[in-house]
Amino acid sequence: MAPWPDGRVASVGLVAENGWVLEFVQALRRLWRHQLFRRLLAVRIATQASDGILQVGMASYLLFNPQTQTSAWAIAGVLAITLLPFSVVGPFVSGILDRWDRRQVVLVADALRIGLGLVLAALVLAGTDRAWAMSAFYVTVLVAMSINRFVMAGMSAALPHTVDPDEYLVASSVMPTVGPAGVIVGAGTALGIRTLLGPLLGVTAADALVFLACALGFAVSVVLALLIPRGALGPDARERAEARSRQTDAVVRDVLSGLRDALGHLREHRPAGLGLVTIGLQRIAYGVVTVAVIVIYRNTFYTVEEATPAIAALGLWAGATGAGFVLAAVVTPFVTARTGLRRWVVLLLALAAVVQLVPGSIVTQPTLVASGFLLGVAAQSLKICVDTLVQAHVEDEYKGRVFVLYDMVFNTTQVLAAVLAALLLPPSGVSLPVLLAVAVSFALVAVLFAVRSRRIGAELFERGTEDLLAAPAARS
Repeated sequence: MAPWPDGRVASVGLVAENGWVLEFVQALRRLWRHQLFRRLLAVRIATQASDGILQVGMASYLLFNPQTQTSAWAIAGVLAITLLPFSVVGPFVSGILDRWDRRQVVLVADALRIGLGLVLAALVLAGTDRAWAMSAFYVTVLVAMSINRFVMAGMSAALPHTVDPDEYLVASSVMPTVGPAGVIVGAGTALGIRTLLGPLLGVTAADALVFLACALGFAVSVVLALLIPRGALGPDARERAEARSRQTDAVVRDVLSGLRDALGHLREHRPAGLGLVTIGLQRIAYGVVTVAVIVIYRNTFYTVEEATPAIAALGLWAGATGAGFVLAAVVTPFVTARTGLRRWVVLLLALAAVVQLVPGSIVTQPTLVASGFLLGVAAQSLKICVDTLVQAHVEDEYKGRVFVLYDMVFNTTQVLAAVLAALLLPPSGVSLPVLLAVAVSFALVAVLFAVRSRRIGAELFERGTEDLLAAPAARS
């Protein structure tokens, strides 16, 4: 199953074009008349809010524990738990979801995660000092995060059953735009509990309350799912018949052959292939500096006991980075229309190199916030350009498989970056050679893209992108 449906271009069009608020409201109003769509949307928001609580709770407990010093290896572990299940499980779940009642998938999965949230809260209260307890914590979170991908895939597959056939595109545009709002709400809830109640109840009690709130959120999702009639989300008889005709080993072979076909297609459509290579290399460098910043905030700017103020200060850096992502959606179509996509990609990577030199290699909170904002603009602008290259140069029949591959590249390179940072960074996170090496890496990727794109044919990077750049795809 493609992690991003073709409707994602229209989704960002709602955000990037003039009058996006009006367009979005009109699209949502059109779909709102469908009761099933309203209920599925409510379930998705509740589920993703709970996922946001779970992810922030996991990160704050593992990385901002006042009894332990955060290490780059701990961050690598958090990223592996968060990202790798999405990459490994995602390509294989669609075949199963064509056999099982999708409403029951959501219901049972989130009911199971109520129990997992309670287990996490109990482990936090009991303490994870012993190896078996910490191992149980990691395994529980890993299971919960793996279930997340399964539930999201089920709801994506169920979406066509909630709207009319001529509304599939607009529904695929609205759902990915509204759903992640739940993650923001959930993350804000978790941060609020940790920041406000931590000083009053103690960090351990606050962490346990975060996981209790996560369990409560999944309980809300279960209640909302019960409002949807059983069987209403599919699969229908035709889908079940097609699924029964495919054996599990055939599904696995189809996925693996699909990824192989995607690689072959990218070799033939080189602008898109070069785009994926470029963003993979850029994400390794960007991931290293991200891990360095987190460790610096935790271990250099604040003492081990100052977990709560460290979270608050790092939140400012994260907010600046997020603001850079938002600005990228506005700037990229405007600039690319005047410079061309190829030239803008080279400029973005060169800009990232300069920013990483100054202010990014000056270890103070103001300079890191400033570099976080500017690197956020560069990173997300590059993401938009690569998304556009894939949309413009990959044929429709291959897009699903290519975006699965894209998702795997995007996630695994971030985990690889964290492992690399763990090998290179000292416990303080401060290493001028590493920060300078990241700047050099950005510059080398810029040169690589400039040279390879010229050899491929500079004009190919502009062909077919004009309309898509008016509505670029964006995902942080």
